[in-house]
Amino acid sequence: PPAERIKDFIRHNYTLPHLVPSTKWMPAYLGSSKNGWRENFYGDVFAACTTAAFLVPQGMSYALIANLDPIYGLYCATFPLIVYGLLGTSRQLAMGPVAIVSLILGHGLHELEEPKLADGSQNPEYVKLAIAASFFAGILQLFMGLFKMGFVTRLLS
Repeated sequence: PPAERIKDFIRHNYTLPHLVPSTKWMPAYLGSSKNGWRENFYGDVFAACTTAAFLVPQGMSYALIANLDPIYGLYCATFPLIVYGLLGTSRQLAMGPVAIVSLILGHGLHELEEPKLADGSQNPEYVKLAIAASFFAGILQLFMGLFKMGFVTRLLS
């Protein structure tokens, strides 16, 4: 019956290890087992430094493209990496701001509000709009992930 299939689907796909993949690998990484943090520490630190070396100037420049102060680009380069490290499943994925999103956001918000005030400082209303747009885009992605709508990405690409 369809009701049983739906229940089985929910039981299988909505468990904690399925929704938060880091609960699978984190205990082995932190434990003393082979391939734990002691064996991977230097490689992980090197990867973090390399990622930071690329993402800091990239995030700052993409914030400027979106007519925002560079600090917002640093936020956009940092927090997605932390969240994806805990919730993501791919080991080879580029995270962070991208040029086309910055251009679309900057152009779209410029139609609604001026990015700079008369004294040249950042307009707080413009920043609020940018944060709200980013928040709602994240909520949309979260719901698409929870409802297993990855097929939409494959369909559009």
